[in-house]
Amino acid sequence: MTAPWTYPDFDDHEGVHLFRDAASGLTAVIALHSTHLGPGAGGTRFWHYADPADAITDALRLSRGMSFKNAMAGLPMGGGKGVILADPLRTKTPEMLAAFGRAVDSLGGRYVTAEDVGMSDADMVAIARTTRHVSGLPVAAGSAGGDPGPTTAKGVYLGVRAAIGRGLGKTDPKGVHVAIQGVGSVGGGLARLLAADGARLTLSDVDGGRAKALADELGAVAVPAHEIMTIEADVLSPCALGAILDERSIAGLRTGIVAGGANNQLATPADADRIHDRGILYAPDYVINAGGIINVALEYLGQGDRAEVEARVAKIPERLESIWSESAQSGVPAAVVADRMAMRLIGRG
Repeated sequence: MTAPWTYPDFDDHEGVHLFRDAASGLTAVIALHSTHLGPGAGGTRFWHYADPADAITDALRLSRGMSFKNAMAGLPMGGGKGVILADPLRTKTPEMLAAFGRAVDSLGGRYVTAEDVGMSDADMVAIARTTRHVSGLPVAAGSAGGDPGPTTAKGVYLGVRAAIGRGLGKTDPKGVHVAIQGVGSVGGGLARLLAADGARLTLSDVDGGRAKALADELGAVAVPAHEIMTIEADVLSPCALGAILDERSIAGLRTGIVAGGANNQLATPADADRIHDRGILYAPDYVINAGGIINVALEYLGQGDRAEVEARVAKIPERLESIWSESAQSGVPAAVVADRMAMRLIGRG
């Protein structure tokens, strides 16, 4: 096995923890990037990897993104991420979730988990039976917490509106063509909010039926998943998995704005320059998609209600504007500007 610290995405992570529970079938990774600002917070992903080493790469990349996301959102939380390696059938059992809860608990509060791809609030309830270091649990109306997806979608929506304002000079999305890649909890929520504003939508998803059903509901157009990255549109909004912006895909983009909810959209650091050099306005993913972690972090910390969550999510456009303004003045790609800001906040600037 290759040592985690030799992986290209290792970034002075404080810890990379590997867990195996033979009785339940659990195989998991928890990566802690930084606890400079507080316990490492970030959801757990349940995913099947053709190469198990990719799970470690995912945990490394995602935990670093969480350090930056939490710092830029002004949260007293560091960055961490959990990955449960699923089998090809995505088999998930109560015993497996209990074992993962014990794994989280063994870190003594240095990592706080919540939902991510493949996980639900019901799964968080199961995990909470063996650790208290969990958020995203069902909550009463008006309280912070619960499923982070809708709050993530709201923040991305506000960020897309800000990008439309800066990139197109328009005060609202009416008539603006937005192509959304992935219409799950976040992308679907974004689509509904933009449709209510009168935006023109093109939707795609690996589940073509889901994209078609939502398109029929909203009066949008659905296209096959492999077509969405080259659709001619005002805005491309990636809301599926990451690393979709690379040398080839950036060269094929037919949009002036990229603003979406997916994590780790840039495949490599060099892609920040590539998208900047094409004159495309880019919304750094961990800034625009911070709504969900704001929601579950305030739940865990007990630092506010739903109104406080909404107030903090409403600041996402302001943060994006500060990044875009500095990028325009300095000529430095927006993604690099954001990284530098975040690094200073976690004590690594």
